[in-house]
Amino acid sequence: MLVAFRSKASGDVVMFGDVAARLIKLMGHSGVVPSAILAEDVGAALCQLKQAVEADKTASAGDEPSQIREEDSGQPAVSLANRALPLIELLTAAAAAQCNVMWDKM
Repeated sequence: MLVAFRSKASGDVVMFGDVAARLIKLMGHSGVVPSAILAEDVGAALCQLKQAVEADKTASAGDEPSQIREEDSGQPAVSLANRALPLIELLTAAAAAQCNVMWDKM
């Protein structure tokens, strides 16, 4: 499953469903798809997501990125910070433009 995040202030951001659900939960929501964040709540969701990303960076500070491997592919894992960056940019634009953010299955 793919999940598309949409806002009038930015282009769409598409993610795999498991990654999207994790990021939605880190924003303080249930992880339900489809759903939305009202414009007045976007700033708080953005703040929670940024805090979760920073906490993850701190928790994994001792790990060498080249040593972290995906179990299935043998490739280096993509960090939470890298996975969250497009969504953080979308939320930042939506907060600045005071727009709602919606997400839905593709």
